[in-house]
Amino acid sequence: MLTRKQMELLDFIRVRMGEDGVPPSFDEMKEALDLKSKSGIHRLITALEERGFIRRMAHRARAIEIVKLPEAMDAPGFRPRLVAKTPAPPQGAMAVEPVHAMELPVMGRIAAGVPIEAIAHVSHHVAVPGSMLSGKGQHYALEVKGDSMIEAGINDGDIVVIREQTTAENGDIVVALVEDAEATLKRFRRKGNMIALEAANPAYETRLLPDHAVKVQGRLVGLIRTY
Repeated sequence: MLTRKQMELLDFIRVRMGEDGVPPSFDEMKEALDLKSKSGIHRLITALEERGFIRRMAHRARAIEIVKLPEAMDAPGFRPRLVAKTPAPPQGAMAVEPVHAMELPVMGRIAAGVPIEAIAHVSHHVAVPGSMLSGKGQHYALEVKGDSMIEAGINDGDIVVIREQTTAENGDIVVALVEDAEATLKRFRRKGNMIALEAANPAYETRLLPDHAVKVQGRLVGLIRTY
């Protein structure tokens, strides 16, 4: 037969091990049972060990193992008197707020180098933070192939997030459809009735095309990189 304090301590240890995977410290036990010193906890722990409810392992911190529980604690109507306290956050800690995310279709691969065939199929989906989806309209994602945009911070294998639009400002990084056959990721510049598709890598030349040969398919609004 356990005393009320012994039962409370055993239950507190059980709850904390279930939550954290490790027993509480003696200070946490003292606070939970509202005792003035840790010597009272030592006496309760010794009593529980002598009665075969717990086992202490030598030379290890917080090394307490529950061997068995009293029948009263296993009964369906048992209600613990103690509830494990949630630790207070560190001083100055900022609250963590939920982040809105959306799943976007990854429409295959896009060339950041030599243009590849136009992309029109969904290969998979990727979760994207809602804050990355700027403005109204539809968004999609593409996997980058090539290194022509590395000086713009876009590497081979990155996922770029694109907002669908058919117009662009000078300096925008866009998905451009060239002569209805090739899709490429480049920086857009209009020069009279010509369109320059600029790489961000000196190893690649700027392509200068008539404006009717270039259709803007979207503008870069975000990038996702996996290491």
